[in-house]
Amino acid sequence: MKELEFAEFYSSSRDVCLRAVLAGVGERQLAEDLVAEAFTRAWVAWPKVGRHPAPRAWVVRTAFNARVSWWRRRRREVTLALDDAGHDLAAPAVAEAGLDPALLVLLRQLPRRQREVIAFRVFLDLDTEATAKALGIAPGTVTAHLSRAVATLRGHLVTPEAGP
Repeated sequence: MKELEFAEFYSSSRDVCLRAVLAGVGERQLAEDLVAEAFTRAWVAWPKVGRHPAPRAWVVRTAFNARVSWWRRRRREVTLALDDAGHDLAAPAVAEAGLDPALLVLLRQLPRRQREVIAFRVFLDLDTEATAKALGIAPGTVTAHLSRAVATLRGHLVTPEAGP
């Protein structure tokens, strides 16, 4: 029973969680590793995770926590792999994951907490309360981070229309 429930959860949630984590960390291989780690932890704790009100959010939060732990151990950020012309070498894999590479570049420029809020609110489609609970912050903080992130993204993605 446990195996079947988890298998269904995994198959229906893996891609959504991967896109959310990819939006948060900005690197395909790292996102895949973090999601694999989070799903492994979810399997081990499935009786608890299966009853969680938002198990996908649990997986994404666990992936983000794993990244923080990984980063603290290394004390430096992972640099992006660029070719000689400055193009992101991971762009084809990012497009394959269902994210526009140009959008991912912009998401990478946002502060970490704003990226996390975007991951939960947009990619996981959680409401403000659930996002706040998953991230351990106040609902007003979620709203503020989302507003700032959207304003920043809008400034880069939306061009003013030419006058008459």
